[in-house]
Amino acid sequence: MVDLTKLNSLGEWPKARSAIETAVRCTIGHMPRERNELQVKTLDEDFFAGYVRKRINFFVDEWTRVSAWLFEPDHRDEAPAVLCCHRRVDQGKDEPAGAAGDPRHALAQRLAEQGYVVIAPDCICAGERITPGHAAYNSEVFYKDHPKMSALGKMLHDHMHALDVLCEVRAVDPERLGVVGEGLGGVNALMLAAFDDRVQCCVAVDAFTRFEGDERAQRWYDDDGFVICPKLCESIEAGEPAFDWEHILAMIAPSPALVAYAPNACAGSNPESVPVAVERARRVYELLGKPEALALEAYDPIADPLLDMAEIVNDWFERWL
Repeated sequence: MVDLTKLNSLGEWPKARSAIETAVRCTIGHMPRERNELQVKTLDEDFFAGYVRKRINFFVDEWTRVSAWLFEPDHRDEAPAVLCCHRRVDQGKDEPAGAAGDPRHALAQRLAEQGYVVIAPDCICAGERITPGHAAYNSEVFYKDHPKMSALGKMLHDHMHALDVLCEVRAVDPERLGVVGEGLGGVNALMLAAFDDRVQCCVAVDAFTRFEGDERAQRWYDDDGFVICPKLCESIEAGEPAFDWEHILAMIAPSPALVAYAPNACAGSNPESVPVAVERARRVYELLGKPEALALEAYDPIADPLLDMAEIVNDWFERWL
């Protein structure tokens, strides 16, 4: 595993980055090289003050159409656009869109109200992509159909297609694309920002704790039927992960990235490792001359249940996107 703290010069970073990317790609498994033709269809539209919300679908492979909410502001050209990745909730895209679930997590709706073009798609095993006869986030059928892939790699592949959809929207400035996500959505946001250069700004909320030293590391490869990445199992249990979250953050550099986490309400067993990952990744941002573009935001949802995460997200995008 690459030790980012030992990078002494900018000239060492390209080789280190290549090694990190190879390690991550080997872990997440096969990803198709070719992008599928989208063939976007609009199924219905709802009009709100300042924007329209469309229910659309599009192809992500030869057979699979993914459903998404697309928000388009009224009377805007060259607008910034954001892909909103949902957290691990059965209703998938409907929660960030404000159509179901907890309204405090309706980030896509809130960003649309601020004038952004926003897309919120379903990830595999959620929303309209739940396999009939199976519970949400049961990945058994997925792995039968895609034995060489991982759910993590598939979600990355699908979100790249969602970015393609955004780039086809007439009102979008394709040079101003961001991604945001909470929980599982935060994982997907970081992965997309790391592997797709079109992403210019990223916010990840409660996305991770480091693999190393995590007493609940099994959630990354076997969490109540949702196997995010099978190849993580052996390496994490052996205490030798091929990469950790500081490496994903470093791959995003120098694009602005905000990591928000709740130390007292963290899904992982070692929340103190989140600042460690950020500080290790900051070495790469420093070498690239943009240390201020990587930020850490700690919050306490128990002490401050009315904290408006949407405001934190919007402030970051307003600053950088």
